[in-house]
Amino acid sequence: MTATLNREPGRVGPLADRLNGILADRGIAPTTATADEPPAERITALELADARIPARYRRALADRPETTAWADQIARAGRPGPGGPGIAEGPSLLIAGPTGTGKTHLAYGAIRTLLARGVRLRWEATTTADLYARLRPRAGHDTERDLRTLARSPLLFLDDLGAAKTSEWTEELTYRLINHRYEHMLPTLITTNLPTAELRATLGDRVASRLAEMTDRVILTGPDRRRHHPA
Repeated sequence: MTATLNREPGRVGPLADRLNGILADRGIAPTTATADEPPAERITALELADARIPARYRRALADRPETTAWADQIARAGRPGPGGPGIAEGPSLLIAGPTGTGKTHLAYGAIRTLLARGVRLRWEATTTADLYARLRPRAGHDTERDLRTLARSPLLFLDDLGAAKTSEWTEELTYRLINHRYEHMLPTLITTNLPTAELRATLGDRVASRLAEMTDRVILTGPDRRRHHPA
């Protein structure tokens, strides 16, 4: 079953405004309908997600059996609903490997796989460096609300864990985020350049211990594909 969003003639509202904003951000002209025009085609959940995914990963595929198995588990665990199953609880997935081995591509492919299978999916994606920048305390910004949004998201994609410069503040922040998702068994996609043995030294015992229990692992190897296949 494919989750869809119907565009009805003359229908406006927060969801339509949000979709048009997403499409505009991606350089896609939003479409409008008048009362004299026929109903526009349905927008699938996958098409809606592709408008949010960075252009380089918009056609990403989950082409590893471990990733496909993870998506199957999440889809089976979903709550039933009129638009397809929604994410409830499930395992997390850690994708590790050297720079340029396709970790981010594989993670976005996993998100697209879930949507293609009809899972109704609200998700957030951020790099670790952007996470710390977003949550750094500053006047007039509610960083605690941002942290809660990420911590409670039905699916979170955390890219490049361990790549940003660490401190006591970043270690505590990472712990709070990972611990909430660990306790509530919320599916989390994580990529890292760090070998498994280095995760504990870089992220701290508390984070590494939870990741060891909550995640299945995919280990990628090979040369830096960016060097061999320049954009």
